Amino acid sequence: MSQLFSPLQLDALTLPNRIVIAPMCQYSADGAGNMTDWHLIHLGQLALSGAGLLIIEATAVEAIGRITPADVGLYDDDNQAAIARVLKAVRQHSRMPIAIQLAHAGRKASSHVPWEGGQCLAPAEGAWQTVSSSALPHAAGEPAPVALDEAGLESVKAAFVQAAQRAHALGIDAIELHGAHGYLLHQFLSPLANQRSDRYGGSLENRMRFPLEVFEAVRAAVPAGMPVGVRISATDWVEGGWDIDSSIAFAKALAARGCSFVHASSGGVSPQQKIPLSPGYQVPLAERLKAALDVPVFAVGLITEAKQAEAVIAAGQADAVAIARAALFDPHWPWRAAAELGAQVEAPPQYWRSQPRDLKALFGEARIGAR
Repeated sequence: MSQLFSPLQLDALTLPNRIVIAPMCQYSADGAGNMTDWHLIHLGQLALSGAGLLIIEATAVEAIGRITPADVGLYDDDNQAAIARVLKAVRQHSRMPIAIQLAHAGRKASSHVPWEGGQCLAPAEGAWQTVSSSALPHAAGEPAPVALDEAGLESVKAAFVQAAQRAHALGIDAIELHGAHGYLLHQFLSPLANQRSDRYGGSLENRMRFPLEVFEAVRAAVPAGMPVGVRISATDWVEGGWDIDSSIAFAKALAARGCSFVHASSGGVSPQQKIPLSPGYQVPLAERLKAALDVPVFAVGLITEAKQAEAVIAAGQADAVAIARAALFDPHWPWRAAAELGAQVEAPPQYWRSQPRDLKALFGEARIGAR
């Protein structure tokens, strides 16, 4: 039996298999942070993929926390209504569990969309003042963020809580907090971005304090059975930066506070990073975390082949594999994986006729008749 296609329990939520569609920014919201028809098309096709969990892209908890002006938000009633419209349509045709990644870009906000270069907006282009753990720009020559004071920290924390409550009201199944890729929570964790001298900076314990406070506040704001996990960058790939040992300490602190899963990525906080790209290059990070934790760990990073994903789960390196670009390139990747591994996957009845003749059980009890 395929281990990749075995169920996985996240608190009260049961995933039918261990394939997770990782959150992928689409930079296609309107200027007010509202989802558009693009999201209906994009999430709609991924919700028919047969994966065990679909995570909605990084969704800003306040307007200044958007990476670009075209980011999705969940900070006002219009944002919530736009997501509700998309979810209503998707859920008419898919039972797939859906999570949302709540995020704040911090000093990496106020940027152009990637296909326009991805660099900082100029004042004439609508740039806004960014915030961070310290008044350090992400890269030389970029505008410096404002270091959050106590009132600012409370405001950001409240924004995460309100967005989480909106997510629950929308009927979303799980929440992932974005603590990776150089965005705000990661900026507090990494000594490369956090040079504060108060109780939120300096020691590892102090640098973890604000992200842990945000997690605790969100965990308390939604029902106990609703999974709340965290995506982390397990290493900065920079000498003297955040590393795997720090990540294990952080993950243990999260687990002690009721964290439902840890999603292990890496990098993003510094342009000095040196990432050794290769198939499955981040899986050893997930493996280290899994060995130290009693909560599920998701592995991600150039996992593109079914047998590769199966091997990760079968070897106990992670509890689930998260795919992103591979799912954009092939939205039916889980179907192909199930076919290759001799497993079953859920498909909509409108597509049952596509089941290959030599794989009569691929879609379970699929039956097609005609006159």
